Amino acid sequence: MKIIVVGCGKIGTALVEVLAGEGYDIVAVDDNAAVVSQIGNIYDVMCLCGNGTDCDTLNEAGVKNAELVVATTDSDELNMLACFLARRMGAKHTIARIRNPEYSDKSLVFMRQQLNLSLALNPEMLAAREINNILKLPSAVNIETFSARNFEMVELQLKPDSVLDGMRLIDIRRKYSGNYLICVVQRGEEVYIPDGKFQLRGGDRIGLTAAPNEIQKLLRKLGLLQKQARNIMILGGSTTAFYLSKMLIAEGSDVKIVERDEQRCRIISSALPEVTVINGDGASQELLLEEGIRSMDAFVALTGMDEENILMSYFAYTQSVSKVMAKINRQELASMASRLGMECIISPRNITANVVSRYARAISNSMGSGIETLYRLMDGETEALEFNVQAGLACIGKPLKELRLKPGILIAGILRGRKPIIPNGDDMMAEGDKVVVIAARQRLNDLSDILQ
Repeated sequence: MKIIVVGCGKIGTALVEVLAGEGYDIVAVDDNAAVVSQIGNIYDVMCLCGNGTDCDTLNEAGVKNAELVVATTDSDELNMLACFLARRMGAKHTIARIRNPEYSDKSLVFMRQQLNLSLALNPEMLAAREINNILKLPSAVNIETFSARNFEMVELQLKPDSVLDGMRLIDIRRKYSGNYLICVVQRGEEVYIPDGKFQLRGGDRIGLTAAPNEIQKLLRKLGLLQKQARNIMILGGSTTAFYLSKMLIAEGSDVKIVERDEQRCRIISSALPEVTVINGDGASQELLLEEGIRSMDAFVALTGMDEENILMSYFAYTQSVSKVMAKINRQELASMASRLGMECIISPRNITANVVSRYARAISNSMGSGIETLYRLMDGETEALEFNVQAGLACIGKPLKELRLKPGILIAGILRGRKPIIPNGDDMMAEGDKVVVIAARQRLNDLSDILQ
């Protein structure tokens, strides 16, 4: 399947990396020759230096044979124009990055209809939603939602002195009863789909699935449940910070933003008068102490510099802030931050890549894969996918214990209507269900791919 990526900044490069890794025929288009050269040296893709809104450039990229065109330049308007032209020139599907907060939901719906866009992507909005979800459940380092939020996967980092250290999963089930499933464990560089005899260790990163209320019950039993963060300090007045602040204020939280650009401070203060906006250098420890960082429930670093986000988040840790989160796009810096003990890292580029990858897989399968949701977990080594159970699948109506699943595959949840089911061997899938599947180090396009 041919995919054209127009605009190869942070987001575009992430898409090229992920989609090329999945075996698609990728054409990367950017008007910066140095960027094009760098991508060509790193990835096995066709590269083209040119303007993605120029018909000759799109023709040279082979737009008439493209299944998907994704436009991710820094300009919303150029992205929309590139997708409009691509569709007119023969591309079957188009996705545009549109992130301007001034566009209302009504305007976006209208533009999608008029431009015949398949999707409108807002990486900053997606990142803000993910941060907001975690601030509601600070015990987690990552939360992914399925089926209209009726089912969740929560990632937890076990402390060295965790009550679960040394316990087998079967013993955990006996001691802490509930409707949940520990479905994936990362230990160092290794990822495991555990069975009942698997023994947890302090330092493990675990993923568990359950309905949201069941997760809270379990965390309370384990003594890990933290109160929802209500006093939040945000470093940087970025677009992501704007979206996040708007969400937090609507939920009754107190928000303080530290931003060094005076004009940006005025814009945020005018649009969100409930937010306390501090014009100052967020890299100044004295300023953060003066503004009460020690009394905050959470500190969220959202500047445009990964390095500053890491350093100031580490400072927040030293001041005993309960929940610290940082936006980090570069994978090598994210790994460094993890080694420093930072558990909660947000990457808009990875979030966006998940969405586009899911869409690409759905359209690459001529029968329709039925993929509803796709998340990459545990540093990208594992995927959690939500499938629609469609008529004619061989797995329908058979007890799960009779299915011959591929190694590294686990059925982590069945959603029947609004009822979430943590399955055992006697449960069966039915037409119309939604199924959450965990896949370690393999790619699934269709629910039938789980069978040997």
